[in-house]
Amino acid sequence: MAKKNSRNTDILSESKNTTSPKVYSLLVDLVNENKDDLAEDVLKIDYLLTYTSNCIKDKDFKEAKSTIKMAKARMDKLIENKVNIEYLQYLYDGINAKIK
Repeated sequence: MAKKNSRNTDILSESKNTTSPKVYSLLVDLVNENKDDLAEDVLKIDYLLTYTSNCIKDKDFKEAKSTIKMAKARMDKLIENKVNIEYLQYLYDGINAKIK
């Protein structure tokens, strides 16, 4: 079976221009392993981390703490499924360090 790419998969075509290359690469790997549900979780984590970062910029630390907890719960699910989330963990650690 041919590898899936942004031309023949909705999840990849919708996220190609909105995610970083490292996140997109992780999405491609998951979609090609037929783990679309986990790929959706990666997209949600990416969104939650971006939202948390924006909350920190707006000095809304209460919302940032709440959102980062949601991201961590989804990341734990990916870890349980043995998905390499090294880059997402790096982003998480950096953003979490900025929350007061």
